[in-house]
Amino acid sequence: MTVAEWLTVLTTTDSREKALALARGAVDARVAACAQVGGPIASVYRWQGETETAEEWQVSFKTVGGRYEELEAYIKGAHDYDTPEVIATAVVRGSAEYLDWVAEETAVR
Repeated sequence: MTVAEWLTVLTTTDSREKALALARGAVDARVAACAQVGGPIASVYRWQGETETAEEWQVSFKTVGGRYEELEAYIKGAHDYDTPEVIATAVVRGSAEYLDWVAEETAVR
């Protein structure tokens, strides 16, 4: 599988405070250039054989493809869900200045 040069990576959690902590931790670790927190959102999903409905907060991380594995590991390690959502979507276009900034902020130092 080819890794996209830039990604938006999503996760959700059950409180604004947890979402902000996930966002800040990823940015501080430089595995994401930024993260937006939105919510509350209504989530409907199957878990352990039951249909559940929950209020959640979504975190949208911006990163480069080369840092995806580290961002995924960070989310899984910092998250309190047994199976947190971690979904990456390729960014196929964007302003050159913004994408350069994402690359600069996530560069390994």
